[in-house]
Amino acid sequence: MSTALRIAAVTQVLKDLLNDGLINNDASGITQNNVTVTSLPPDKIPVDSGTEVSQLNIYMYQTSFNQGWRNAALPFFNAKGERVANPPLAIDLHYLLTAYGSAELHTDILLGLGMHFLHETPTLDKEAIKKAIGNVQVSDNPSPNLPDALKFLSQSGLDEQLDQIKITPEQLPLEEISKLWAAFGAKYRPCAAYKVTVVLIESNKSVKTGLPVKARNIYVQPFKMPVVDKVLSQSSAGQPIIEGQKILNLYRLFLQGNALKNEIINIRIDGKEIAGGPANIISEATEVSFNLPDQLSAGMHEVQVVHPRLMGTPEVVHEGISSQSKLFVISPDITQPPTSSGVETLSNGTLAGTIELKINPAVQPGQRVLLLLNEITNDVAARAYSFAMDKAQFGDPQSAITDIEIEFSGVKQAAYLVRLQVDGAESPLGSDAQGKYISPSITL
Repeated sequence: MSTALRIAAVTQVLKDLLNDGLINNDASGITQNNVTVTSLPPDKIPVDSGTEVSQLNIYMYQTSFNQGWRNAALPFFNAKGERVANPPLAIDLHYLLTAYGSAELHTDILLGLGMHFLHETPTLDKEAIKKAIGNVQVSDNPSPNLPDALKFLSQSGLDEQLDQIKITPEQLPLEEISKLWAAFGAKYRPCAAYKVTVVLIESNKSVKTGLPVKARNIYVQPFKMPVVDKVLSQSSAGQPIIEGQKILNLYRLFLQGNALKNEIINIRIDGKEIAGGPANIISEATEVSFNLPDQLSAGMHEVQVVHPRLMGTPEVVHEGISSQSKLFVISPDITQPPTSSGVETLSNGTLAGTIELKINPAVQPGQRVLLLLNEITNDVAARAYSFAMDKAQFGDPQSAITDIEIEFSGVKQAAYLVRLQVDGAESPLGSDAQGKYISPSITL
């Protein structure tokens, strides 16, 4: 059964309705002429002098989407692309009822009769539909009113659609009527406009349906979005909480903002909840603090405050709401004094060799590592050098490394401060009581 035939089926039912009305009211006797009902385009009806006949023409000139049904059963595919519903294509049909006459006043008589029939039949009931086109589900024999060429309309299932089909008159402005007849390319004849609503074209494809819901839990709670404005850090207990200082693994982070406190709270770093969960977190309305895990790689990371919700029977933790991501940087830490090996003096008096360092956290394959050397001197023209690590150190197959070897060349003999930069994040320097940088250092 193809429900796409329902547009044509509606037109055939309207034709049958008008034809029955003309017969029952003896339209042929009134006009003294044979009267027919057609559904042709207006430009296909002969209107030349001597050939024009008395007839009513019901022509479907436009379709439009029905707004009441347009979003029914949507969406009809789930996230996996599986069909979960068969939403109908719901359309309204717009018709033009036109009268043609072979003699004076025939058009007036026929248009009046046709409009009266449609006025007296505001809906198309199932019996009228079965009478006009039959029902292949009920009988193998379509309606005897159908010509042989149109017997396929009995397969449309129009009488089985859920919504009732209604006929309502439409008042078209004269300008719209003029445009229609100009588009038809036909001579104007007296006409009346009607809208038939709604026609449902449906699919019978198999769908994936869920099991019925046994019980419903409805929760109405105001969501107050947590907001993180600042990221501060503390190197260890008792140390000052500082904004902007270099952050190392195992530091304690302090997130400051608004609406941060909640009955249940979690912290996500790079989309993963931190170890220890709520037991590792101290929360207040404007501040949340927690210890950083020790497995974060050096470089940029994002942190979120998450407020889960208890829902269900029994209650279980659900996603809830979370703050926008706030960025922070984990710096690499040189854990042992750097050493040098294979140092030799070049012809220009500068040095070449290898500097060896031990770093935490481990450098991951693909990260860019840069050695930074700054001469320790009060001279404003102090020398500075940078050297990149050879990526071959990651091995084959590649793996994370904590022991770094970086070759240098063209360096003047002197004492240098040593920093390591991993993906743009630099290792911190130690300073003395006067605030002067003193470590880590190496003398070449």
